[in-house]
Amino acid sequence: MTKTQPRKSRPQNGHYPCIDVIGVGLGPDDLTPRHRAIIERAEILLGGKRLLAFFPDVPAEKKSIGKDLDDAITYIRRRMARTSIVVLASGDPLFFGIGAKLIDAFGPDRVTIHPNVSSVAAAFARIKESWSGVRIVSLHGRKDQSGLLRALAEEERIAVLTDPEHGPGWLARLILDRLGGGFRMAVMEALGTAAERHRWYRLEQAVAGKFAEPNLVVLKREAQPVAARRRPALGAPDEWFDHHRGLITKSEVRAVTLAKLRLTAGQVLWDLGAGSGSVAIESSLFIGKGRIVAVEKDPRRIEQIKTNARRFAVRNLSVVQAVLPAGLARLPKPDRIFIGGGGGDLPAIIAKAVQHLKPNGIVVINTVLLQNMHDASAALRQLGFAAETVQVQIHRSEPMPWSERLEALNPVWIITGRRNSEVRRRRAGEVKGEVRRGKGEVGSSKAEGGRGKKDER
Repeated sequence: MTKTQPRKSRPQNGHYPCIDVIGVGLGPDDLTPRHRAIIERAEILLGGKRLLAFFPDVPAEKKSIGKDLDDAITYIRRRMARTSIVVLASGDPLFFGIGAKLIDAFGPDRVTIHPNVSSVAAAFARIKESWSGVRIVSLHGRKDQSGLLRALAEEERIAVLTDPEHGPGWLARLILDRLGGGFRMAVMEALGTAAERHRWYRLEQAVAGKFAEPNLVVLKREAQPVAARRRPALGAPDEWFDHHRGLITKSEVRAVTLAKLRLTAGQVLWDLGAGSGSVAIESSLFIGKGRIVAVEKDPRRIEQIKTNARRFAVRNLSVVQAVLPAGLARLPKPDRIFIGGGGGDLPAIIAKAVQHLKPNGIVVINTVLLQNMHDASAALRQLGFAAETVQVQIHRSEPMPWSERLEALNPVWIITGRRNSEVRRRRAGEVKGEVRRGKGEVGSSKAEGGRGKKDER
């Protein structure tokens, strides 16, 4: 009995496509009769080893596809004279699959895509939830974690396509290290097979777990107890933050510091020597969906930053443990830099940090030490910044038996550095103004200059 050949639509250029890309879904049971007919008549059949194993009786020349997709493309190019080339894809070919790569390589007229159920659709069917609006992140062969970290900062639900090197345990550890928790994890193991299993885990459980391949993760943000949560506020009381023995940028100083930073929506802020993270937390009021990176060396304070981030529901704050000035090269380029620590290494930290500062950036340094105030100003000027220093002296009222007294806090110097065209234009305008005044009022200028020097003395 002769098998009926499936019909193909003729593309606009009059040539039939020669590559069929078939989504296998979760397994062979998801294939239609038309899919099977195309596979059975294939002269060349390509796919992952797991997918090829579903079709041992197909008498085609078979090629296993590994991580190197360019190798598979080269293999196909050398066999384009064949009448039927079929590529098998897990799930749906255009859902983080090989389909888009083949269309780019051979053109849309030479590739036919046969869609099927995706692993994410199947995963949400298992947990019986809608997946519309879910952020989807693939870790397949990707070393860059920026997309994942952004999703963890911004989203309530995330589907993560894992790989053997970046599995559920690795992901759970990353979330605990970077955010201190805040998610539940559903792991879907071997979907569509006899060994399929899915269940929910706490992150601490998942870190120690062993999971069958392939697997997929669904993350759901945990609701924090209402009593433990607060909204960020400018100059929030110090006691709202978890901190160690008063080592925190005081609320009034935070307000001035944030004013000097001039933050706007979408920017990237580095908080270096972050301590409790109070400045980083309050910066979220202005940055919106921008990014905040808190760098701290003390493990105890890192835990405090994570606790405060959860308390204030600040999701776009990443915590990095590093001993400054090391550890900055891999961070996203900042629009603003705040330095709240540094000790004797402050000049070196400033010099290293501003190498990464974007044009028109601003750096703000807080210090209570006279030497650091001098060193920070000098370092900024040597690096081409216009430096401004203000002193903030706070007195707080304390009750007495029949009245109140003022108790002084340590004075804080806030040094602001700006390296931008605005500063250069303003300076140029001031110089021109001085030149014009000098030409017209030579005598009066000299007299005023003399009185100025006398007053300074």
